[in-house]
Amino acid sequence: MATRDYYEILEVERTIDAAGLKAAYRKLAMKHHPDRNGGCDDSMARFKEISEAYSVLSDDQKRAAYDRFGHAGVNGGGGGNPFGQGQGFADVNDIFSQVFGEAFGDVFGGRQGGGARQHGPRRGSDLRYDLEITLEQAYKGADVEIAVPTTATCETCEGSGARQGAKPTTCATCQGAGRVRSANGFFQVERTCPHCGGAGTRLPPADTCASCAGHGQVRKNRKLQLKVPAGVDDGSRIRLSGEGDAGQRGGPRGDLYVFLSVTPHELFERDNLDLLVTVPVPMTTAALGGEIDAPCLTSEACDGRCRAPVSVPAGSQTGKTVRIKGKGMPHLSGKNRGDLVVELFVETPTELTAHQKELLQELAASLGESQTPRNSSFAGKAKRFWADILGAEAPQ
Repeated sequence: MATRDYYEILEVERTIDAAGLKAAYRKLAMKHHPDRNGGCDDSMARFKEISEAYSVLSDDQKRAAYDRFGHAGVNGGGGGNPFGQGQGFADVNDIFSQVFGEAFGDVFGGRQGGGARQHGPRRGSDLRYDLEITLEQAYKGADVEIAVPTTATCETCEGSGARQGAKPTTCATCQGAGRVRSANGFFQVERTCPHCGGAGTRLPPADTCASCAGHGQVRKNRKLQLKVPAGVDDGSRIRLSGEGDAGQRGGPRGDLYVFLSVTPHELFERDNLDLLVTVPVPMTTAALGGEIDAPCLTSEACDGRCRAPVSVPAGSQTGKTVRIKGKGMPHLSGKNRGDLVVELFVETPTELTAHQKELLQELAASLGESQTPRNSSFAGKAKRFWADILGAEAPQ
């Protein structure tokens, strides 16, 4: 039993609450756990001391007795242990597992699942696959074939790792347990057997399978058919159950997670369910009004032509938008669609003939301020701006 002050051991104040006490123990236990320090005697002794202090101070009754009577209050006045009659400190890893969780405790010497052995069936690892698709595929959905590098059970040895006719023998180090223990008095640390890797059995090099070198698994590309639903977006994830890495020793396969990214489109931008497209409009159409065709993605609504008619109001300016209902991206549920938002870009004619220039000059002369309201408004603001800066010298 430690003789130093328990609060000093955990490096905390005597007024600390239960949450702070647990946090302090987690930090020190991780730092001094023997498995993280090569199993040296100093770390083993420090870890035992830390766990002993936490075992007392985390129990309200024991902490109250310790605060009042010191070490004598928790050892019955006779140098006993603070964990109950005959219990000693053999289960120090139980404390570690309670604080960090069973799986974490197993990594650092605890007992996963109440003593489950690592040489039993183990589930395969989950895999991630990144897939790039086009906007058209995201719009309509697609069936895509992918080749995923995974581990698979070796067909030659059927996963045993042994050559035909050979059988693995019980590991002499762990006697088939898959784990070994090291002890220092009443303190014990359990870890994976270093000779069999937790399998509990070993194969002489001459008896290993030539196809998998005794691993029981091989690396290979698996071709899978993936159904991409209509309406997916960047970052969408598709889970394929049981299509990950093969399990070990008869364990189930892991899962495959396919993460989708949509390549930028040369015409469309996506805004949630809406599709945005900029369409050039002749100056005359913008002035007089009319109808133009805007591109859209194939659907029954546009009868396969990939064009949607857009009515351009007379006097339209660059930047004006026209919304066409139901021509955007489908929702994943398939119940509704977004809109196609058409932004107009008014084009000024170039390379005019002399006659065309003459006609435009006549038009310019005939236009009044009421027909160019933005220009008139801007001119007024500009005059006031110049007047503020130049005073009487402002241009008229």
